[in-house]
Amino acid sequence: MNAVLPLLARICVAALFLVAGIGKIMAFSGTAGYMAKLGFPAPEVMTVIAIVFEVGGGLLLLIGWKTRWVAWGLTLFVLIATFAAHRFWDVDVAQVANQRVHFLKNFAIIGALLMLSAFGAGSISADKR
Repeated sequence: MNAVLPLLARICVAALFLVAGIGKIMAFSGTAGYMAKLGFPAPEVMTVIAIVFEVGGGLLLLIGWKTRWVAWGLTLFVLIATFAAHRFWDVDVAQVANQRVHFLKNFAIIGALLMLSAFGAGSISADKR
Protein backbone atom coordinates (compact mmCIF):
# COMPACT_ATOMS: atom_id res chain seq x y z
CA MET A 1 0.00 0.00 0.00
CA ASN A 2 2.85 2.42 0.74
CA ALA A 3 3.96 2.17 -2.89
CA VAL A 4 0.47 3.07 -4.11
CA LEU A 5 -0.16 6.11 -1.88
CA PRO A 6 2.41 8.41 -3.55
CA LEU A 7 0.96 7.41 -6.93
CA LEU A 8 -2.56 8.25 -5.74
CA ALA A 9 -1.33 11.58 -4.35
CA ARG A 10 0.32 12.42 -7.68
CA ILE A 11 -2.84 11.49 -9.59
CA CYS A 12 -4.98 13.73 -7.35
CA VAL A 13 -2.67 16.73 -7.63
CA ALA A 14 -2.05 16.19 -11.35
CA ALA A 15 -5.80 16.03 -12.05
CA LEU A 16 -6.25 19.51 -10.62
CA PHE A 17 -3.57 20.99 -12.88
CA LEU A 18 -4.62 19.07 -15.99
CA VAL A 19 -8.28 20.06 -15.71
CA ALA A 20 -7.36 23.70 -15.06
CA GLY A 21 -4.88 23.80 -17.95
CA ILE A 22 -7.28 22.18 -20.41
CA GLY A 23 -9.96 24.61 -19.28
CA LYS A 24 -7.61 27.49 -20.08
CA ILE A 25 -6.99 26.05 -23.55
CA MET A 26 -10.73 25.71 -24.18
CA ALA A 27 -11.42 29.27 -22.98
CA PHE A 28 -8.20 30.96 -24.03
CA SER A 29 -9.59 34.43 -24.70
CA GLY A 30 -11.63 34.45 -21.49
CA THR A 31 -8.58 33.37 -19.51
CA ALA A 32 -6.45 36.06 -21.14
CA GLY A 33 -9.14 38.61 -20.26
CA TYR A 34 -9.07 37.44 -16.65
CA MET A 35 -5.28 37.70 -16.61
CA ALA A 36 -5.59 41.28 -17.89
CA LYS A 37 -8.17 42.05 -15.18
CA LEU A 38 -5.71 40.77 -12.56
CA GLY A 39 -3.10 43.17 -13.92
CA PHE A 40 -0.72 40.72 -15.55
CA PRO A 41 1.34 42.18 -18.39
CA ALA A 42 0.97 40.49 -21.80
CA PRO A 43 -2.08 38.48 -20.71
CA GLU A 44 -2.03 36.18 -23.76
CA VAL A 45 1.59 35.25 -23.05
CA MET A 46 0.77 34.74 -19.37
CA THR A 47 -2.10 32.48 -20.38
CA VAL A 48 0.26 30.35 -22.48
CA ILE A 49 2.72 30.18 -19.58
CA ALA A 50 -0.09 29.10 -17.23
CA ILE A 51 -1.18 26.41 -19.70
CA VAL A 52 2.39 25.10 -20.01
CA PHE A 53 2.78 24.95 -16.23
CA GLU A 54 -0.58 23.32 -15.63
CA VAL A 55 -0.73 20.82 -18.49
CA GLY A 56 3.00 20.15 -18.64
CA GLY A 57 3.43 20.02 -14.89
CA GLY A 58 0.30 17.94 -14.48
CA LEU A 59 1.49 15.36 -17.01
CA LEU A 60 4.96 15.21 -15.47
CA LEU A 61 3.48 14.72 -12.00
CA LEU A 62 1.18 12.04 -13.35
CA ILE A 63 4.02 9.96 -14.77
CA GLY A 64 6.35 10.90 -11.93
CA TRP A 65 9.25 12.27 -13.99
CA LYS A 66 11.51 14.90 -12.38
CA THR A 67 8.85 15.09 -9.70
CA ARG A 68 10.81 17.09 -7.14
CA TRP A 69 11.72 19.80 -9.67
CA VAL A 70 8.23 19.87 -11.16
CA ALA A 71 6.70 20.17 -7.68
CA TRP A 72 8.97 23.13 -6.87
CA GLY A 73 8.02 24.83 -10.14
CA LEU A 74 4.32 24.28 -9.53
CA THR A 75 4.72 25.52 -5.96
CA LEU A 76 6.04 28.82 -7.27
CA PHE A 77 3.29 28.94 -9.91
CA VAL A 78 0.52 28.34 -7.34
CA LEU A 79 2.04 30.85 -4.93
CA ILE A 80 1.99 33.56 -7.61
CA ALA A 81 -1.53 32.62 -8.69
CA THR A 82 -2.74 32.65 -5.08
CA PHE A 83 -1.49 36.14 -4.32
CA ALA A 84 -2.63 37.46 -7.71
CA ALA A 85 -6.13 36.02 -7.84
CA HIS A 86 -7.30 35.34 -4.29
CA ARG A 87 -6.54 38.52 -2.34
CA PHE A 88 -9.36 38.08 0.16
CA TRP A 89 -8.14 41.11 2.10
CA ASP A 90 -8.68 43.32 -0.94
CA VAL A 91 -12.22 42.41 -2.11
CA ASP A 92 -15.70 43.57 -1.21
CA VAL A 93 -17.17 41.99 1.90
CA ALA A 94 -19.47 39.69 -0.12
CA GLN A 95 -16.43 37.95 -1.66
CA VAL A 96 -14.16 37.70 1.39
CA ALA A 97 -15.21 34.20 2.50
CA ASN A 98 -15.07 32.78 -1.03
CA GLN A 99 -11.65 34.25 -1.79
CA ARG A 100 -10.27 33.18 1.60
CA VAL A 101 -11.37 29.59 0.92
CA HIS A 102 -9.63 29.66 -2.47
CA PHE A 103 -6.54 31.20 -0.89
CA LEU A 104 -6.38 28.48 1.78
CA LYS A 105 -7.17 25.75 -0.75
CA ASN A 106 -4.17 26.88 -2.75
CA PHE A 107 -2.04 26.75 0.39
CA ALA A 108 -3.17 23.13 0.84
CA ILE A 109 -2.10 22.42 -2.75
CA ILE A 110 1.25 24.05 -2.01
CA GLY A 111 1.53 21.73 1.00
CA ALA A 112 0.96 18.68 -1.20
CA LEU A 113 3.53 19.96 -3.69
CA LEU A 114 6.06 20.54 -0.92
CA MET A 115 5.52 16.94 0.23
CA LEU A 116 6.24 15.76 -3.31
CA SER A 117 9.33 17.98 -3.36
CA ALA A 118 10.55 16.52 -0.09
CA PHE A 119 9.73 12.85 -0.59
CA GLY A 120 9.67 12.41 -4.36
CA ALA A 121 7.33 10.50 -6.60
CA GLY A 122 7.46 7.15 -4.89
CA SER A 123 8.40 3.76 -6.29
CA ILE A 124 5.68 3.67 -8.96
CA SER A 125 7.06 6.45 -11.11
CA ALA A 126 9.29 7.29 -14.04
CA ASP A 127 11.79 8.70 -11.52
CA LYS A 128 12.30 5.17 -10.12
CA ARG A 129 12.60 3.43 -13.51
